[in-house]
Amino acid sequence: MTVIANGITFSHISIKPLHPTFGAEISGVDFSSPLKDEVFKEIYQAVTKYGVVVFRSTGLTDEGHIAFSKKFGELDDVKPYITAGRKHRLKYAELFDVSNVEADGTILDSKSPRAQANKGNDLFHVDSSFNPRRAGYSLLLAHELPPSGMGGHTAFADTRTAFDDLSQELKEQLLANDYIACHSMHHSRKLAAPEAFAALNPLDYPMGRHRLLQRHESSGRMNLYIAAHVHHIEGLAPDKSQALFDQLFKHATRDSNTVEIEWQTPGDLVIWDNTCTMHRAVGGPFLRKYKRDMRRTTVHDSSSTAWGLNEHTNVRQGLP
Repeated sequence: MTVIANGITFSHISIKPLHPTFGAEISGVDFSSPLKDEVFKEIYQAVTKYGVVVFRSTGLTDEGHIAFSKKFGELDDVKPYITAGRKHRLKYAELFDVSNVEADGTILDSKSPRAQANKGNDLFHVDSSFNPRRAGYSLLLAHELPPSGMGGHTAFADTRTAFDDLSQELKEQLLANDYIACHSMHHSRKLAAPEAFAALNPLDYPMGRHRLLQRHESSGRMNLYIAAHVHHIEGLAPDKSQALFDQLFKHATRDSNTVEIEWQTPGDLVIWDNTCTMHRAVGGPFLRKYKRDMRRTTVHDSSSTAWGLNEHTNVRQGLP
């Protein structure tokens, strides 16, 4: 059956919008066999249109998760972190472990350094903006979930509509000044866990430099490329930099511009485009009681702005 959703015709998948401006649930996809090109084309169109999409009960294995992710582009991996000494409990380096599960299978101690670092995920952010090459798509797959009502949702913000809804005066200011924002994982970690990272100075480390205002290439829409990782905006005094960032960040993450996706069953898969949405982990009482085993693949951005104003190196932030 052919369905027209917000001006796009879908013949092979079904779309249920989750929010007036972005986010959708996709059904009608069989992940147990190789996807036909025409099916993947519509999935890609849906991700481009909605920014974030969810599939329920996909049945995907680690191998299937990785294979499907590769259709979106070149995958990032955790090899630099493993080389630096970080333990990795998963079989494949293409899988980022974003669980509350330790390498030995126990629940993460909330007071541990890793748990303190993970608090940064509670702030609205985009993946890898602090590295030289940013992330394009992220594909997060649920393997084990806490009981319903115990939290663990993921919230998203629509940064394209955030730009659309700015005042004309502020749009003109952003367009005229072409601001460059400096992104730091160390900054967002310190914001989220100030006591644990009291001695950390983000200025001691390289930062990812990206234009604050960009055109989202696959959709053609203007976009605010903003995140809690932003330490400062170049060319502005610290107080003015912070004031502008706070104004834009508050605007982009207002309730009317966000949606929460509840994870329902193992096998649920959420895909989002980091170049036009922000996301954050929504905590809950599950953290110390129940496992939440989540595994993410990360697709390197392949747009013309993937590297921002950074050197083309494999330097990573957050190495032990």
